[in-house]
Amino acid sequence: MAFSAKQLNVGEKVVLDLRPHWWFFAPQAAALAGAVVLGVLALAFFADVPLVSILTAGLIIAVLVWFVARYLVWQTTNFVITSDRLVTRSGVFSRQGIEIPLERVNTVFFRQSLFERLIGSGELVVESAGELGRQKFSDIKQPLNVQSEIYRQMEGNENRKFDRAGRNQSATLSIPEQIEKLDQLRQKGILTDAEFNRKKAELLDRL
Repeated sequence: MAFSAKQLNVGEKVVLDLRPHWWFFAPQAAALAGAVVLGVLALAFFADVPLVSILTAGLIIAVLVWFVARYLVWQTTNFVITSDRLVTRSGVFSRQGIEIPLERVNTVFFRQSLFERLIGSGELVVESAGELGRQKFSDIKQPLNVQSEIYRQMEGNENRKFDRAGRNQSATLSIPEQIEKLDQLRQKGILTDAEFNRKKAELLDRL
């Protein structure tokens, strides 16, 4: 189930909409395959023993139900990166979710075992300000790429906030005052020298 566009804020867009890695339901899939193989063997060697056939059929049905239940959870679980926030949604009948505004994200890091690197899965950890603190997300596809995308969106979100603030201030501040504000941001490390020079040149062009 894709993340609904109705849940987006004005001007917000979905950047990544991920379901858990297929390893999420690998144990259930392996159990189902094993049950089917066992059923085939039972039919081949014990076809004339009704009790064996009944037990084997019951085992296959039970494992199939387990697999379908896990698959439904996978189908209804989303890890979403938007231009404004991180969002998770999960649950078949009852739903639960987490939302973390990008401006509150402090650090994002990931963990992968050797096996997880081979299959392209891993754990993502997001540290944020506020009540949520540290959140762990398991079975994330290509967690290194997801980490990089979160940081790109954080930077883009910060730039948009700065641009909006600049537009609001431009109505009340003169161009020299705006350049002074930009220099203060540069000294605080919020703007790089290149960004400061670019913004300064744009303002000077208006004179």
